[in-house]
Formats: sequence, C-alpha cells, structure tokens
Amino acid sequence: RFETCWPALMKDSHGVIIVFNPELPSHLKEIEMWYSCFVQQQPLLDSQCLLVAHHKPGSAGDTENLSLAYPLNKLKLIHSNLEEDPEDVRMEFIKYFRSIITIINESREREEMSIIS
Repeated sequence: RFETCWPALMKDSHGVIIVFNPELPSHLKEIEMWYSCFVQQQPLLDSQCLLVAHHKPGSAGDTENLSLAYPLNKLKLIHSNLEEDPEDVRMEFIKYFRSIITIINESREREEMSIIS
C-alpha cells in the first residue's frame, strides 16, 4: 500500500538493506520483489545491497542451509540473532557501511575529475 512512496525512498540512495525472516517461505519470495524494485531498477551494484536473514529469539533457525534463488544468491548475506551474536551483526553492518562510503567517495572523485578535465 506504500508503493507510491517508493520512488521518494529510492531517490539518491546509495545502498539497500533487505531484512527478512528466513523461516517464512513468503519472505523468500518477497525479497526477490524488493531486490528487483530497490536494487535492479535504480540501478545499484550488488555490492550496494545487503541481505539480513533475521532469526527471532528462540527460533531454531538454520543458518547453514538457506538457499536463495538467482540473483539473490550472489548478494552478501548475513544471519542475525541479536540474542546470540549482536556484536557479529554490528561488525557486518560496519563493513557494509564502509563499502558504501568507499563507493560514494570513488564516484565523487570520478565526477570531480570529469569536471576538471
């Protein structure tokens, strides 16, 4: 029901984080739509997208055997369970944000060089 707001959300975005519950089959289908709308249609690089398979507290989530369809299977995927490994999740977010900052800086430098040339 908020699809009319999506263009405003996507405008000038540099990255996309898609959080989903891997235990719900419907979420596995929905993330394909989110990826198509928010990554491919912008277009953003796959390195600008992060998938977060969030496991609810107390769930017996299988972090090893999650198989995603192409093209989602080539994206960076992290598993989060904030009860068990909040520090690991935090470190993965920091790495992701650093990669986005690098992409932004490189793009800005290319733009400045094209203006100078």
